[in-house]
Amino acid sequence: MASSVLQVRVDESLRAQAAAIYEDLGIDLQTAVRIFLKRSVREKGLPFGMTLGEEKDATVEAGIRAIRDMREAAEKADLSNMSLDEINAEIMASRSKRHAGGAGRTAAAQ
Repeated sequence: MASSVLQVRVDESLRAQAAAIYEDLGIDLQTAVRIFLKRSVREKGLPFGMTLGEEKDATVEAGIRAIRDMREAAEKADLSNMSLDEINAEIMASRSKRHAGGAGRTAAAQ
């Protein structure tokens, strides 16, 4: 396979910091760049997600809030200590009632 030279200008401090990290990983900077390029080809794009920090933080925070809200609702309904089998039975009973034209919670959940 033919080789070509790739030149990239980077801040010396950035290069030194990255080189130190890769050295700790047991590879040199050139190998790390080749890995990056190969992963880019395999992924058909950048080999990592690109998001703005604030948006990502907001999404994570919204997810955490949703989990807290669900936990609080389960505790208020006295459902927070249900086993997986009980949860699955509750889902099946609810589906059966819905298909039979019924609505609301089953006796097991009350």
